[in-house]
Amino acid sequence: MHTTLNIGILAHVDAGKTSLTERLLFDHGAIDRLGSVDTGDTRTDDGAIERQRGITIRSAVASFTVGDTRINLIDTPGHSDFIAEVERALEVLDGAVLLLSAVEGVQAQTRVLMRTLRRLRLPTLVLVNKIDRAGARAEDLLADIRRRLTPHVAPLTQAAGIGTSGARVRVLAKDDRRLAEALADVDPDILTAVVDGPEPTPDDLDKALAARTADGSFHPVFFGSALGGQGIPELVEGMIRLIPRPPVTTAGDPRGTVFAVRPGPGGERTAYLRLYGGEVTERQRLTLLRREADGTTSRVSGRVTRLAGPLTAGNIAALVFSSGLRVGDRLGEVTEHAPQFAPPTLETLVTARQPEQAARLRSALLDLADQDPLIHARPTTGGATALLLYGEVQMEVLAATLAQDFGVEADFEPARVRYLERPRGSGEADESNPWHLGTRYWATIGLRVEPGERGSGGVFAYETELGALPRAFHQAIEETVHASMRTGLTGATVTDYRVVLFRSGFIGPLSTAADFRGLTPIVLRRALEQAGTRLFEPYHAFEAEVPLDALATITAQLASAGAEFTGTTGGSTAWVITGELPARRAREIELRLPGLTHGEGVWWSRPSGDRELKPH
Repeated sequence: MHTTLNIGILAHVDAGKTSLTERLLFDHGAIDRLGSVDTGDTRTDDGAIERQRGITIRSAVASFTVGDTRINLIDTPGHSDFIAEVERALEVLDGAVLLLSAVEGVQAQTRVLMRTLRRLRLPTLVLVNKIDRAGARAEDLLADIRRRLTPHVAPLTQAAGIGTSGARVRVLAKDDRRLAEALADVDPDILTAVVDGPEPTPDDLDKALAARTADGSFHPVFFGSALGGQGIPELVEGMIRLIPRPPVTTAGDPRGTVFAVRPGPGGERTAYLRLYGGEVTERQRLTLLRREADGTTSRVSGRVTRLAGPLTAGNIAALVFSSGLRVGDRLGEVTEHAPQFAPPTLETLVTARQPEQAARLRSALLDLADQDPLIHARPTTGGATALLLYGEVQMEVLAATLAQDFGVEADFEPARVRYLERPRGSGEADESNPWHLGTRYWATIGLRVEPGERGSGGVFAYETELGALPRAFHQAIEETVHASMRTGLTGATVTDYRVVLFRSGFIGPLSTAADFRGLTPIVLRRALEQAGTRLFEPYHAFEAEVPLDALATITAQLASAGAEFTGTTGGSTAWVITGELPARRAREIELRLPGLTHGEGVWWSRPSGDRELKPH
């Protein structure tokens, strides 16, 4: 009986993720030749834009078999604009391989990824790639890993002739003293044996290594070359031996998560589903839960129209569903794997370069947003579409996707920081006069606006008697409330609100849903004005590593940008500054850092919530 491991490959840009995937597939007979990022014929970067740019944008899945173990590889993006794609993939993993280049070493994005992996306590192996490249390092790179990523590492292999085309890899002895000393920091039994004796045996070290790797507290290091193949068999052996198999339950209803969606021929979509329990077969009817943007949960029902064989617990499979699935849709009540990503903080308006393509553009963007709900596309007045994004590269990729996949040339306005409004207090308004501003609305509506719980989005509730209005009128009010809250008192989107319908009425055959859609924004606006709102701006958590002689200058720049510091640590050559600052200033600091540090500074930042906007 085969067991399954779902392994993610993570790294900074150009560390060799896609090349490693190609090597693993080739070495184990899944493909008959090695693809190349340079020639654009790799298995996992299957989009034209990914091939042109040489970067992975979307999580891709490929599989190979070693003995009785099937390994599903999830090749994730490395660019910081696609960090949400990375974290979404982490939900469905049993373990990870974090790549570093033996030449470039620890990069800012490597540290972001390791921080996330450690927070999730995901079993992670470290591969130092490109050992056959000129300038490759070993011992000083291990020191950098311990200092900048995590101190709890030890090499299981060693590179001979590193930095030359003849580089080779050998396995270190199981009783290597460095391994015992490193494990002693995280394993009390090994610590006792090292300090008090007798010395831990190779079997003791093997058991401790497996246990501490499994709980995410220790990270074995391997050396190798994805292109040359050196050290890759040892890495695969480490995957099988050190990453634990997930517990699976074959009985009961199926439980799983959709973590990626790809467009297919004829407009159909292929969804990638990780199954935690039960079984899914072709033609089976399923109901999935979907978390909507307003915080509500809806259900998506349909039938599996295409599936390559039965999908069993612990596995990942691509399937075609009769209803359109979205990333994040959940099969059954899956609570143990929660998303870890923050929402985008940038907003742009997109318009078609050729006016006659406006409808086509809007349809394409809404389709792309269904594939990646973190994009959050919504129509606006004047034919434009508002789009939420993580960064400029993501905007460039979307522009290229629209041109190549949909044949639409689009213009993007410069991205601006997305502000939010939240109700300050409670306010209510009602209207029963059929005439308002010269327009006849055959409707009675009373609405109260209240602050909602933080992170709740938008909630609509009733105090009126159930059935007091026809269902179509209720639906018209609720939908219009949520749509109207996209523009608050300052023009920003309102969030974390609770709107209560406390009065309603209609007039026999005269009232229509259009009356309620027309009157709702007027009543809601008056209630919101009475409640008042507070304006919030997004913040980024940041980490800057700077040389000692630039510490004072960078600290001053950050302070002037409104940064709040959470830590400053370092030594005689470099210091690390951590904190939070307004998202609108993060890009500015990132661009200034190289000039202020003579190219030696390293910067990363990511969304970290929001705070009330301070008066200037």
